[in-house]
Amino acid sequence: MIDPPREGVKEAVKTCKKAGIKTVMITGDHIATAKAIAKDLNILNANDKAITGQELDALPQQQLEKTISQYSVFARVTPEHKVRIVKAWQKTGAVVAMTGDGVNDSPALKNADIGIAMGKNGTDVAKNAADMILADDNFVTIVEAVKQGRSIYDNIKKAIHFLIATNIGEIVTIFMGLVLGLKSPLLAIQLLWINLVTDSLPAIAIGLEPPDKGIMSRKPVSSKKGIFADGLWNKIVVEGIMIGMLTLVAFSLGNKFFGLEVGRTMAFLSMGLLELVHSFNIKSEQSIFKIGIFENKFLVGSFIVGTLVQISVVLVPTLADIFKLVALNQTQWLITIIISLLPIPIMELQKKLNEVKYGKTIYQPKVQEVYVSKNK
Repeated sequence: MIDPPREGVKEAVKTCKKAGIKTVMITGDHIATAKAIAKDLNILNANDKAITGQELDALPQQQLEKTISQYSVFARVTPEHKVRIVKAWQKTGAVVAMTGDGVNDSPALKNADIGIAMGKNGTDVAKNAADMILADDNFVTIVEAVKQGRSIYDNIKKAIHFLIATNIGEIVTIFMGLVLGLKSPLLAIQLLWINLVTDSLPAIAIGLEPPDKGIMSRKPVSSKKGIFADGLWNKIVVEGIMIGMLTLVAFSLGNKFFGLEVGRTMAFLSMGLLELVHSFNIKSEQSIFKIGIFENKFLVGSFIVGTLVQISVVLVPTLADIFKLVALNQTQWLITIIISLLPIPIMELQKKLNEVKYGKTIYQPKVQEVYVSKNK
């Protein structure tokens, strides 16, 4: 007798494999039944093995740790066996999530990196031992949660990336202006306005980016890696310098040919618009023309609102007086707009060069996360 797998589980296991997650079945069923279910779900493949609790008893823990990756099915196991399995996987460096619903699952749930108890059929003991409770008792939901978790992590990195890069741009503008012997390109009140409007709105919108299409086709991020790993600091610094230098170019042109107040107005507009435009470059490592500019309506909205507010400060005389800005003529507007759009071709060229230099990364699945699924 076989309790048939739920709808969507087979596809979820396939998604796990693509994402570098190995799904392992632990069951109290007979090994023949367990293997039949596991093969149907593609948990047990040609090179994978199945083992019983009795065989586990004869296997020393040290030997189990060395061979644990060979096994995908564990049948007729005890609570003690489950804990051994979890600890063996952890010894390999894997992040282990364990699902369970009974009292006998609670030790393994407690020892796993992420213990997941069943919300509908789970016992109170299992729920108390777990780190999280699965409300619908559905494995498919766990896979969707992984996708959302990866997306949240990505968006946090993107928001930090954007905020630090733009702030470095502001520092470069003021510092290099002083080094080059120029009068201050931006006044304190102007910098404060840029920080409040053109920094905050896009950063919030970037935090609401939808998941990348290939988010479940890449390997898991190591829990030991810092948020600035893989060259993120270098990118932030380079992009910050780019924003700062382009702002200085706008200021220098305005100051040299039209006067100090015009130069500051052009620098004020350029920096705000540069940051708003650059927020689209942060969306992905791929070209923004491949992933789509309009996918994140919040980012598009923040760009429109930020641009309108930034321009209105210059166009409304009362606001312009407060911020020490002046009206610009057509030539000055044209120069400012061209400079403000330059981050797009610059970043597109950089992304293309990186693709040519390093090639397209093709991910070959290697287990870094393990989901231990208890099947009854």
